Amino acid sequence: MFERILIVCVGNICRSPTAEYLLRHRLGPAHASEVSSAGLSAMTGYPMDAMALQVLREHDVDGVQHRARQLNTALLRQSSLILAMEKSHVAEIGRMAPEASGKVFMLSRWDGGGDVPDPYRQERIAFEHVFDLIDKGVSSWLRYL
Repeated sequence: MFERILIVCVGNICRSPTAEYLLRHRLGPAHASEVSSAGLSAMTGYPMDAMALQVLREHDVDGVQHRARQLNTALLRQSSLILAMEKSHVAEIGRMAPEASGKVFMLSRWDGGGDVPDPYRQERIAFEHVFDLIDKGVSSWLRYL
């Protein structure tokens, strides 16, 4: 059982909060895991990107309460599972906190292991594509949580 699941991207306004709120929704309120997100270069204090929020809402998940926060070593150390969007994020996390390396995995680990591209400042179709990739990644992790 993973007590604290942390999902990481760059700005913490598109991909990682989408995955955070979708995973929380899928796990349900009775699940014991705490799910959160953070960014390697977070837009600290900002809400979810409007398009990311809209696409999430269209899947019956509300992320309106989200506020971006900066990733730090304390968050990495206290997390029992860390899910990253890109291989470069896994590498950066390993540099920040080498002791956390064994608990850092790609969100897409069980679904091919590819990067989830950043849709920031792109057209809606990019956000829909990224949502589909995140949805597959979240779904693939459920049986291990």
